[in-house]
Order: sequence, then structure tokens, then C-alpha cells
Amino acid sequence: MKLLKIAALGATLLASTLSFNTVAQAQGRLNAAVADWTGAVVTGRLLMTILEREYDYKINYIELPSGNATLEAIAGGDIDLGFEYWPSYNPAKGTWFAEWGGPGTVKIVGETGVIGKSSYYVPRYLVEGDDAPAKGLKHFSDLANHVDLFATVETGGKGRLIGCPALNWECDDQQRADAYGVDFEAVILGSETALWAEMQGAYKRQEPFVAYAWEPHWIHAELDLVALELDAYGDGSAWPMSGWAEDVTINYASERLFGKHDAALAMIANSRISNAEQAAMIYAIDVQGEEVQDVVDAWLDNNEDTWRGWMQ
Repeated sequence: MKLLKIAALGATLLASTLSFNTVAQAQGRLNAAVADWTGAVVTGRLLMTILEREYDYKINYIELPSGNATLEAIAGGDIDLGFEYWPSYNPAKGTWFAEWGGPGTVKIVGETGVIGKSSYYVPRYLVEGDDAPAKGLKHFSDLANHVDLFATVETGGKGRLIGCPALNWECDDQQRADAYGVDFEAVILGSETALWAEMQGAYKRQEPFVAYAWEPHWIHAELDLVALELDAYGDGSAWPMSGWAEDVTINYASERLFGKHDAALAMIANSRISNAEQAAMIYAIDVQGEEVQDVVDAWLDNNEDTWRGWMQ
């Protein structure tokens, strides 16, 4: 009987030990969402690589469409972390985030440092320098003083404004030009590829152009562009006689992680990368064809003082 009791006790202790080890191992495992655009992929991989190498985490990378699909997966317990959330692009954010009236099932970990911006851009050679042909061009409304510079046969003597690449983006380029009293015709090229090719070609020829674009994007790593000022978005009531709202992008996580992975969350909360840094990494991946991990490793090698500061 004593042997049976001892055996039973040993089995109980072994089961307890196995249970404890499973929990301990689980503390070092995270399911991270991989978004469907390069910028967020870079942001996430950068931080997860630090967690893997410096904090001994095991990361499962799971590809998911950004937005509601990722948030639902976090709320349902299938995903732990997401990266570079753009608040203005999701009107349903109040379903999850307490900051927008939700229950807090998904929590903000911290800002990424990336600021989402949209505007109309001109090449720097057009507006800066002694011989710049549009030296006084700073605000979108200033285009009214430079119609001839941007006029083409295609636009019948009006200035040519390269607008959002697709109508369903609802950028209201022509309505904005009309609201500002700018005698320009908005041209829709039909695809992002066509938009970037148009800008690259004109830049190579050192021609004048004004085009819609956004940040961060690899185009800003390749071309030296200047954003035109637009009236502030405010509460949106002035649209389209305004610019777009800026997005302070965030990294986010399940409420379940807080109190269990605080060192990891603190590092993520401290992290920041700039639009320019991300644009350079996007360029290396999307244009030069480099692998995501190679690009991330290069950034980590060249910025060790920065990311080690995030760990404090």
C-alpha cells in the first residue's frame, strides 16, 4: 500500500511538474500577426526578433489581413500581438479598444513612431534652390500661381494633378482642387504601379509634377519629395477643403498578456522607428528584393544603441 501511495504521489508530483513546465514554456511563446503590407511586417519583425534573441521568446508568425480580422483573432485568443494599427482606417475600433469606447479586450501597447500621412507631393528640385521654378509653392492653394508650370496638352492648359491611383479610394482630388479654386485637372492613373512609375519617370527627367502619395512608403526613399501643406482635417467637416487626418500608429496586444509578459510589453512600448527609417526598409524589400529578415537584421546591426535603449 505504501508503495502504491508513493507511486501515486510521484505521479501527482510528475503531473504537477509537467503542468508547471507547460505553463512556464507558454509564458515564452507568442502568436504574432503578420500584416498584409510591408511597413507593418517590418515593424512587427523588428520587435519580435528582439524578443526572440534577447528575451528567449518563441514566436509563431501568423499571416492575417489587417484590421478586423486580426482584432477578432486577438479577442478570440488565437493571436497575442499585432503591429502598426492605423486608427483612422477602422471605424469599428470601438468594438475592442477602451480608448474608443470598447471593453479593452485589445489594448494599446505603445506608439510605433510611424505617423501615417497623406498629401500631394512635389519634387524638391521644383521648390528649393536659387533656380527653382516654383520657389513659392508651399501650400496646396499656391498651385493657383503655377498653373502654367504644370499644364499639359492632356489637361487642356489646366494644371495636371496626379490624384489617388483609384476612384474607390475616394480622395476627392478634383473636388479639393475646385474647393481651393485651383485650376487643375485631377488625373487618375488606375493603379499604384502606374502612380509610382509616373512619378519616377518625371523625376528622372527633372520635370514638374504634383502627385498624391502617402507616408511611410518606399517612394520617399527613392525620390526627394516635399509635401504640400493642406488645411487641417479637424473634425472632418471641412472635407474636401482640407487634408487628411494623420494617423499616430500603434502596436497592440491582447489584454491577457498584461501582467504576464510585462518586460516584453515594456520593450515594445518604448520602441520607435521613424517614417524615413521604415521607408528605407520598405524600399530594400519591395524594390530591391531583399528578404525581410535580412533587412531587419541590418537595421538591428546598425542601430544597436537605439534598440537596446528600448529594453531599459
